Amino acid sequence: MRITVFGSTGNVGSRVVAEALARGHEVTAVVRDPGKPHGLPATAATAVGDARDAEDVARLAAGQDVVITTTRPAPGSEGELAVATKGLLAGLAGTDVRLLAVGGAGSLTVPGTGGTLLVDTPGFPAAILPIALACGEQLALYRADEQVDWTYLSPAALLEPGTRTGRFRLGRDELLVDADGDSAISMEDLASALLDEAETPAHRRTRFTAAY
Repeated sequence: MRITVFGSTGNVGSRVVAEALARGHEVTAVVRDPGKPHGLPATAATAVGDARDAEDVARLAAGQDVVITTTRPAPGSEGELAVATKGLLAGLAGTDVRLLAVGGAGSLTVPGTGGTLLVDTPGFPAAILPIALACGEQLALYRADEQVDWTYLSPAALLEPGTRTGRFRLGRDELLVDADGDSAISMEDLASALLDEAETPAHRRTRFTAAY
């Protein structure tokens, strides 16, 4: 497939690029600042663009099969996530290009709580509350859209660099936890789950989650 990745130099985005290339796909990795070292693989094409700009999105999506976004604003700029989401949806409106978005875990419901969102549970880390709320707004924008073939992937509660095992569980709107009550997945396996969805669509116009 021909895949464009926004947020390609980030923690998750760089792993998505690597996973897509390893599977033999043609990847266009989008960077916002061409003057910054990006460390992207030489086998990935690079292009300059901004997910917040619908014209950039349309240009970089032309002729592609899938657009993937893993963008994350800097602390203090969480409101940019909604702006980028609107840019992506506007740029892809009326096209046949699929949009796969990596979001947050805060909007997942916690098992055994009667539907309480993870972000609303006692002890939710204050440091990540702004981005968790921004991701909730991001998901709401996708759910309100009727013109784009989108899919939203929420990670497990703990998302860290690790190893690619290729073994994980999938769910929908409820946080996946293991026998000890922990919810975790490596960034590498999250990228694998996302590329599985790109290759074999199973969650069109809905949200899903992945965890061990």
